[in-house]
Amino acid sequence: MTGTETSTSSPATAPGHDIRETVAERQAAGKAARKRAPRSALARWDEAARGHDALDTIVAQNAIRVPELLPVRHGRMVASPWNYYRGAAAVMAADLASRPHSGLLVQLCGDAHVLNFGLWATPERNLLFDLRDFDETLPGPFEWDVQRLAASLVVAAREDGIKAATADEAVVTAVEAYRERMARCAKMSELSLWYDGTHVDSLISYFTAADRGPIEVHIKKESRSRTHLGAFAKLTSMVDGRPRIDEDPPFRVAIDDDEQDALTDQLLAGYRMTLQEDRRVLFDRFTLVDVVRQVVGVGSVGMRVYLALFEGRSGSDPLFLQIKQAGPSVYESRLGRSRHDHHGARVIAGKRALQTATGIFVGWGSFQGRDYYVRQFRDMKIILDIKLLAPCLVEFAAACGETLARAHARSGDAVAISAYLGKSAQFATALCDFARLYADQNERDHAQLERAIAAGSLASAPGW
Repeated sequence: MTGTETSTSSPATAPGHDIRETVAERQAAGKAARKRAPRSALARWDEAARGHDALDTIVAQNAIRVPELLPVRHGRMVASPWNYYRGAAAVMAADLASRPHSGLLVQLCGDAHVLNFGLWATPERNLLFDLRDFDETLPGPFEWDVQRLAASLVVAAREDGIKAATADEAVVTAVEAYRERMARCAKMSELSLWYDGTHVDSLISYFTAADRGPIEVHIKKESRSRTHLGAFAKLTSMVDGRPRIDEDPPFRVAIDDDEQDALTDQLLAGYRMTLQEDRRVLFDRFTLVDVVRQVVGVGSVGMRVYLALFEGRSGSDPLFLQIKQAGPSVYESRLGRSRHDHHGARVIAGKRALQTATGIFVGWGSFQGRDYYVRQFRDMKIILDIKLLAPCLVEFAAACGETLARAHARSGDAVAISAYLGKSAQFATALCDFARLYADQNERDHAQLERAIAAGSLASAPGW
């Protein structure tokens, strides 16, 4: 199967082009995709044709979640249309699948909204800017990630009171940056593309001189505090001479000794075997000290998440690992099941396919019949929040658009995608119209959730 075919059963990562195809043939395949999904048609949104009820789609996701945390999930999502959008990836997945698509496959991030781009430290301790959330990753049409990003810019702009004209500019800038970066990727060698990334200095260069100061200050501050030592100082206390993670019910809750022992014997033992051999040697130098159950994010609330504290042999080098339940991607019901039988493995495979560099402790395991993936907690992971980005949303949108294109080009056919996009701003203009219409739809869906909570159909609790 080539990268221009529509998939009904998803491969581990999106297939690349057939090496026997010439550049001209790959360009022709990209242009032919315009017949399946005309660029101008992407501007339209028809609520009547979406084929599902948004509230039903949200509620259906509760089946695999911790029941007592569902009111917290609803409370976080109902807080604002922006929070709703962050938690409603399943709604948008169903909406996007109701429309014709290009068939130009990449490894989708699956939830490429504007705050799912951030900074973190590579194994070499360099700060890179990249996609950061892969719970919904699956091979699929490239434009679905771009549409998710475009609509998020309008929803986020409205959240912060940014003018509509500025939101439109941010969308066009992001999508044009995607198109232009994809055109450059189409001319790069495979190895050059694989090694390509956005260093923190390159991210800073997107902003105007007036905006760089606050951004740099924020990044430096966060890179110092969002470390294992920073988390240890903030989240732990000494109890009977041993460090323990502080409780903060219902957001951090202690688990009993039996559950902790079972988690160690089952999940962590299996996870250990998914690490590279050299990293397994390193992991074995740490001893588990404490585990709590944790509530994270918006869309992830209710999924079982553990925060585990390990201590190195010196006794002064803590390691925090986040162990997060992984269910099916919200796109699997639309694109076919993942080729990975284990959803934790699906998340990590997608993460590695999309990111320039990936943390040394990523892996997966199983516990009590559920799939989980594991990653380091914090470890210099930095998110630039909406209030900080408000004065420079357009510049940040450009960084996100370019980064998304580079990530997609690693697994998809940049030549075919670039040919589909063309040399004009037609794709960007269409997505600008779509983003406005979909932001309106998101507000209606958020209001539907508000009504359900007000009527008592859904329980809601303070989310933060």
